Amino acid sequence: MNRRQFLGSTVALLASPPALRPSFAQEGPFRTKYFPISPGIGLHDLAPAPDGTVWFTAQGKGMLGRLDPKDGNFKTVSLGQGAAPHGVTIGPDGAPWITEGGQNAIARVDPADLKVTLFRLPEKFASANLNTGVFDKAGTYWFTGQSGYYGRLAPKSGEMTVFKAPKGVGPYGIAVTPKGDIWYASLAGSYIAKLDLATGNATVVEPPAPNQGSRRVWSDSKSRIWVSEWNSGHVSVHDPADGSWKTWKLPGERPRAYAVYVDDKDKVWLTDFSSNAIVRFDPATEKFTSFPSDRTNANVRQLDGRPGELWGCESGNDRVVMIQTIA
Repeated sequence: MNRRQFLGSTVALLASPPALRPSFAQEGPFRTKYFPISPGIGLHDLAPAPDGTVWFTAQGKGMLGRLDPKDGNFKTVSLGQGAAPHGVTIGPDGAPWITEGGQNAIARVDPADLKVTLFRLPEKFASANLNTGVFDKAGTYWFTGQSGYYGRLAPKSGEMTVFKAPKGVGPYGIAVTPKGDIWYASLAGSYIAKLDLATGNATVVEPPAPNQGSRRVWSDSKSRIWVSEWNSGHVSVHDPADGSWKTWKLPGERPRAYAVYVDDKDKVWLTDFSSNAIVRFDPATEKFTSFPSDRTNANVRQLDGRPGELWGCESGNDRVVMIQTIA
């Protein structure tokens, strides 16, 4: 992860000029809409907020941003000197929580005044390379570090525990299930793992294909774990209830599945770098629907959503994209 130079302004309000106003295209029962952000800002991950706005990480400039989809305007806040944020999720307190790899800390930004609070990892884990985080049902924040770590933070007390991951480097995506379980994926380790919420121990579960490159994970309504496989170009699902696996290859000759998200209808959304598209998979029909970007090199690195809306960050074009269900 590259470390970025600190920007002098702590908080900047940026109104989108006419050239950067949202654009949209029609696609049958779906509508795709693009929200341009500042060129070179380095978009990475995002999280829709309950108030209708969307928070995003700007790794290239060490910032967190908040987009208002109503008019395309956005605000940004610097996370500190050397910041290089990766993941963002909305906590039980309604605030965005960020895996801030540049300062090796978990960051919280107050939605009201944009004040940044840092919870730093212990010095002995200085090179954790923080990736993504999620809250369990008890309000504990769990996070991954691609250098071979995962950990947990108790927000109220600030107590943090960091664990060494099985098989070393690789922990990447992380998810919580409706049952309250926490799972993470290891890109370099090519496995997924369930965390024991009491002890923090990780139980490794191996997907059927070796070296598949499990990158991100998400849970459906049945607490099954969906996995985007970067190396194999497959999407797979693991059912912890019976230990079963199912796997499907994304369309195209050499797909590269990066992100995965399961919507409120249990439809599975993925990003495919090879086809420059967001892809929707219907487990009931086992059919894929592709939504190619209208620009090359979109490189959508993460997906999230709310009922009727899918959201992603085009890191290659520094645009936020929404696919809206209209029928």
